[in-house]
Amino acid sequence: MNIVRFLFNLFRIDKTNWKAVSLCVVTAVVFWIFNAFNKNYSTNVRFPLLFEFDGEKYLPAEHLPKSINLNVSGNGWDLFRKHMGLKVPTLIIPLEHPTEVKKIVGSTLLPIVATQLGNLKVNFVVTDTLTIKIDPRDFHRYKLAADVSGVKFSEGYGRISPVVVLPDSVRLEGPQSWLHALGDSIFLKVQEDKVSENFRDEVEVSFPGSEFVKRNPPIAQVMFEVGQVTQVTKRVKVTTDKKTSVVFTDSVEAQFQIPVNRASDFNTLSREMVSQVSVRQLKQSNSIVPKVLNIPSYALLLRVDSVYKKPR
Repeated sequence: MNIVRFLFNLFRIDKTNWKAVSLCVVTAVVFWIFNAFNKNYSTNVRFPLLFEFDGEKYLPAEHLPKSINLNVSGNGWDLFRKHMGLKVPTLIIPLEHPTEVKKIVGSTLLPIVATQLGNLKVNFVVTDTLTIKIDPRDFHRYKLAADVSGVKFSEGYGRISPVVVLPDSVRLEGPQSWLHALGDSIFLKVQEDKVSENFRDEVEVSFPGSEFVKRNPPIAQVMFEVGQVTQVTKRVKVTTDKKTSVVFTDSVEAQFQIPVNRASDFNTLSREMVSQVSVRQLKQSNSIVPKVLNIPSYALLLRVDSVYKKPR
């Protein structure tokens, strides 16, 4: 009965008793944590990475791995801080010949990282493989052109002048593989709806891999005149790029978009237009789409009929 009375008195609702009990519990927990953290443990810790190479000669062609996962042993306090991201050292991986290295097996990094972790011991590398791509630094100048197929005009309006891009070229500096994958020209994609007046806009010089490339300038201006347009159809004489015995139609029908105020001028100049076909392509196929030449700069070719062989 004395024991029951003691326990009842201890846990009865009394602020003084609960303060004493709480203080004892907190003290016990603190002592337990300190004792536990002073022991050695093993755990996985993610460490940031830095690849060391000659940045004047080489550039990453892909995003390099930012971290590596290691299983390490050490004092509980050290491991706790590292696991929480506090005082985590950046591991440096030197690359003497960066263009020759495509993959790094994680286990081969053990002797490199072991000397950079201070009091921690590396048990093994958890990350299986690091994939990297580093290219020689290169630079080229490319012509800029505009792709205005994404521009939509208000009804009755259209482009009535050639497209102008300023500046007309860009200097690129970056990884060799990305620069060599580009063609002679870089096309700037322009998109706009319901255009009914002269167009002028700034467009970013963008292409696959541009995030790894330094562009000078990074932005270009695209401009052209807009006005009222109409569509006209003309028959255009067919010629070939060289002599041939192949028999084909002597003219094809072509449709153009022209400014309303240039209709008379177009009727005169359209007599100089010809549609040229490739003899080699004509021999390989029964029909091909010819290339219309001598189109006035203000006219836009909308459609041209195919050229068909004639039976002998």
